[in-house]
Amino acid sequence: MLVWILFITLIIIFLALDLGVFNKHEHVIKSKEAAIWTAIWVTVAMSFSGVIYWLFTDGLVENPTNLTPNTAVLKYITGYLIELSLSIDNVFVIAVIFSAFKIPALYQHRVLFWGILGAIVFRGLMIFFGVALITKFEWIIYVFGVFLLWTAYKMLKGDEENFKPKDSWVFKQIGKIYPITSDFHGHDFFVKLKGINAATPLFVALVVIELTDVLFALDSIPAILAITADPFIVFSSNILAILGLRSMYFLISRMLDKFRFINYSLVVILAFVGLKMLFSHMLELPEWLSLAVISLALLSGIAASLLIPEKETHEEVEQDE
Repeated sequence: MLVWILFITLIIIFLALDLGVFNKHEHVIKSKEAAIWTAIWVTVAMSFSGVIYWLFTDGLVENPTNLTPNTAVLKYITGYLIELSLSIDNVFVIAVIFSAFKIPALYQHRVLFWGILGAIVFRGLMIFFGVALITKFEWIIYVFGVFLLWTAYKMLKGDEENFKPKDSWVFKQIGKIYPITSDFHGHDFFVKLKGINAATPLFVALVVIELTDVLFALDSIPAILAITADPFIVFSSNILAILGLRSMYFLISRMLDKFRFINYSLVVILAFVGLKMLFSHMLELPEWLSLAVISLALLSGIAASLLIPEKETHEEVEQDE
């Protein structure tokens, strides 16, 4: 338990420094700043693999699946890359939510900060129950596998592209439970108008982002559980990837059109881990192969997006003529 307490304390310190020191004064996050912070978070996460090796070498953390230090490191990095790659899809949805509620760029970091804090709590609970389910009911791994394949199929069809936050069930329920104002009042989530407390668009966007992240976690948690059922590896890889989501959002949200092939990478990753779950009792793949497939799928999607020129639409051709 000491290792868990120290890790969670470290995360709290990171979050406190983020909001209380580095972003004490609200400002618009520029691409250069976002790139620096993305590099910092990725470096921290990858460096943590050394901590994983040390913990498993000295037996300082519970090892229910009897992992060797080298295998534990490979599983941690693979789990981290899965969560990081699936977070890219989350960026697209966050951009849609901010656009729908017209959230000023000045306050977007504040909304994402509290969204990340809530995501850590919810994901911790989902990981705990997910590991417990797999440990107690081995057949649940087949359910997770089928679910991931279904998610990959839906993503391939593009069913998620028509997401409209203001038409969502969540938005309608918030309005029924609590008064909502369409006006912004600085960075406040709540405001008192004529003696009545009302939620600002910042709070509404926060709730929609939070619940949307829970839906994304339904994909990412089973995906990581396909790699390992070790609770500390699943939790640490997931949370460290989530911590870098804010800077990643500000880095790539302005370049969403350039990453038009990244969804195909996510389809491949989800399909691969789904199949790995379904055949887990018949076929055991080496850890380096899982890492290689996931890395190759992600890099191929990014490379294709950057190297393949986008076709001009018919209207654009007519305007050029």
